[in-house]
Amino acid sequence: MSLLRLSARELLAAFAAPTATPGGGSAAALAGALGGALLIMVALLPKTRNGTEEDVRVLRQAARGLNGHRERLQQLVDEDSDAYEAVVLAYRLPKEGDAARRRDAIQKALRGATDVPLEVMRLTLESIRHGAAVARHGNAAASSDLGVGLELLRAAFAGAARNVRVNLHHVKDADYAASTNADLERLETDMPEATRVFVDALDGA
Repeated sequence: MSLLRLSARELLAAFAAPTATPGGGSAAALAGALGGALLIMVALLPKTRNGTEEDVRVLRQAARGLNGHRERLQQLVDEDSDAYEAVVLAYRLPKEGDAARRRDAIQKALRGATDVPLEVMRLTLESIRHGAAVARHGNAAASSDLGVGLELLRAAFAGAARNVRVNLHHVKDADYAASTNADLERLETDMPEATRVFVDALDGA
């Protein structure tokens, strides 16, 4: 069953349980979805910053982009748990017997467990970029909601980056590792500027 079908109390209990999943990767995706949801809420408020048609147009466009990212992040809450379960199952394959099959299964699972948080990074970065438009055109009275949304997205990004590095450390495919490292570094390079633009918009700069 999907984690997001649980009640909030049940979901928190699932994260607190002494089991491998759900873990940090799912929590990062959930934080990103929650941060994006706050930005969407502000984008859809009837009152905008300047009360203009331009505000409404920009905010509706941002809301569409944010909603797509939020829906995908919701899916990644479960996908991260599934990906890590696949890693656990691969490592549990018997060491005696077909060693190559076990090794290939582990490597395939590790790549899956790396791809999911990397996507979380991409989506949270893009959400922050959309959020700058919401901060610039949205209701100024909701600035604290936007600030909380930003911090949730930043936490999701940082947590996902940590998971990418942990899993990638064990991947043996040099080409995949190099490509993924390049994506990771690009995303981490872009994040400070996206955050600055958001904060400047929030502060009215």
